Amino acid sequence: MDDKSNMTKKGRIFKTIQTYFASHPVGIFAWLWVVTMPIIGSAALATNYDLLEHVILQSAWDYFLYTAIGALLMGLALLPTTLVALASGFYFGWWSLPFLIVGYSLASVLGFTLGKITNLGFTKLLYKRNPKFKKEIETRKEKEGSLIFFVRISPIVPFAVSNFLFASMNIKLWKVLVFGIPGMLTRTVIAFSAGVLASSFLSAKESMNSPLQWAIGVVLLIIGVGGIYNYLRKKEK
Repeated sequence: MDDKSNMTKKGRIFKTIQTYFASHPVGIFAWLWVVTMPIIGSAALATNYDLLEHVILQSAWDYFLYTAIGALLMGLALLPTTLVALASGFYFGWWSLPFLIVGYSLASVLGFTLGKITNLGFTKLLYKRNPKFKKEIETRKEKEGSLIFFVRISPIVPFAVSNFLFASMNIKLWKVLVFGIPGMLTRTVIAFSAGVLASSFLSAKESMNSPLQWAIGVVLLIIGVGGIYNYLRKKEK
């Protein structure tokens, strides 16, 4: 009976999602954007990375522009955060890391806000049609911080997608920043360090596929999946 009830509940949720997006094409476009654009942006940077050789950060204005442009590129899902960190480490060195973190924080605000705007009313409709699902989510409110942290640290959930996910779940923005930044720092610093130590940008990209990087990725994946599972797991009565 429990399995049948769970299948029925999941069916209702998926039907609600289909109903919502059928009447909100902007929402469909936004989700497709955050899924596909980072891939397109990565391909564009891979063929034009030499343009960054002409960029030099010296003045306060240079670092301001670097932070603002980085925030827009990541917040609008034009480039994945890992690639931005890799390029920043190689071309601009350790001095740019604090500004990268600020840019990442601003990108979180931008991406989250866009997720809220483009998915307006989604949570309300979902909860209205599935009150039991709403109750389950509310029982996990105190675990939202851990969910954010483990989603950010997991290499399988893209930054832009997670922003939309958090916005759709009606999580507070301050929680996304407080718990999300520490979670993302691990992946950011690893990619940034690879860029700093590389002899060329291409070798920096190749180093991300080294056995060591794969081992680190697997560890982060296990940590992330374990944390997400702990969030989804029901409390024992």
